[in-house]
Amino acid sequence: MRIAYFINQYPKVSHSFIRREILALERQGMEIQRIALRGWDAELQDDEDIAERGKTRYVLQHGLKGLLAPTLQVLRAEPRRFFATLWLALRLGQRADRAWPYHLVYLAEACQVLLWLQAFGAKHVHAHFGTNSTEVVMLAHALGGPAYSFTVHGPEEFDKPQFLHMGEKVRRAAFVAAVSSYGRSQLFRWVAHEHWEKVKVVHCGLERDFHAVAAVAAPSAPRLVCVGRLCEQKGQLLLIEAARLLAIQAIAFELVLAGDGEMREQIEALVAQHGLQAQVRITGWISSAQVREEILAARALVLPSFAEGLPVVIMEAMALRRPVLTTYVAGIPELVRQGENGWLFPAGTVEELAAAMADCLSQPADVLQRMGEAAYQRVLQRHDIDTEAAKLARYFKASA
Repeated sequence: MRIAYFINQYPKVSHSFIRREILALERQGMEIQRIALRGWDAELQDDEDIAERGKTRYVLQHGLKGLLAPTLQVLRAEPRRFFATLWLALRLGQRADRAWPYHLVYLAEACQVLLWLQAFGAKHVHAHFGTNSTEVVMLAHALGGPAYSFTVHGPEEFDKPQFLHMGEKVRRAAFVAAVSSYGRSQLFRWVAHEHWEKVKVVHCGLERDFHAVAAVAAPSAPRLVCVGRLCEQKGQLLLIEAARLLAIQAIAFELVLAGDGEMREQIEALVAQHGLQAQVRITGWISSAQVREEILAARALVLPSFAEGLPVVIMEAMALRRPVLTTYVAGIPELVRQGENGWLFPAGTVEELAAAMADCLSQPADVLQRMGEAAYQRVLQRHDIDTEAAKLARYFKASA
């Protein structure tokens, strides 16, 4: 079966889970066409991402002027359908997160996507994230393209569902994949009960390379690692405040922030303000292999997020037999269990975050080993990429 994937930017350092999903579907015999808006000139660290870039077609590689010919071609071929879809695009531009001219651009992008889908013979197209990428495949469907589906991750889709016209996107879709039960429940809020059945839970999955890594004992060094984009929703500023409390209590610790992002300067300034330069290190963007090394070199992963879907990095840490310190928001408590494979604390509570960090750092090796093994067994059970891709494959076939 021929399936197309449409993504806003692909490949991307923080979206390796999409690559895993595509490759797993290909292992199950599906032919996958990769289409993205952007990503042809992205700086990539991972060899697999570099290989994926060579397999991807880019809608905006020739700028907006490159969309003129495809738009005119679709208009000439199906004028009635084109104008009906134009009306839909204009309607989606009302009370939206972006002004109506953007939605005309989405229509032009959909024309190019439609032609590529038809040339490939795609029977279905799947998008990731319920934002503009899903609108483009929905418009392509309205223009006469194949059925579509999309995966909702959060938190952006949950922050502004009405302005993203989430209900419209779900109603027109063949099915929708949510990465957690929490995510599914949020989608239930925006569509009538008759559409609930099409909302499925399909977890993000991990490659067998993560599952197959031999157990590595937790280091004796009092090191914790936080992996993720340096941004407001991940809570790294709160993490630095918690680190300050540990320093005041004379608790020995090392904290590695693995990643980069728009808040790096602000985080570095706070580290300097509290005099924590000797204890806190920021890596910048690193490859998947380097992320794995940083996790294995730490006693646990700490992720004090304010808003999430279900972070893939938590799955990665658990697959490497490391417990997790994180907040009980969104889908996280579906995977992390307090006292069994990690620590859960209320989001935004610096004192409870610091207490969880101190407790983790004080635990003997055998306790960390037990928690790490429990983490490994739980993530293996719930987040195997081939199992989750098989679910998607069944839904794709049912929609064709």
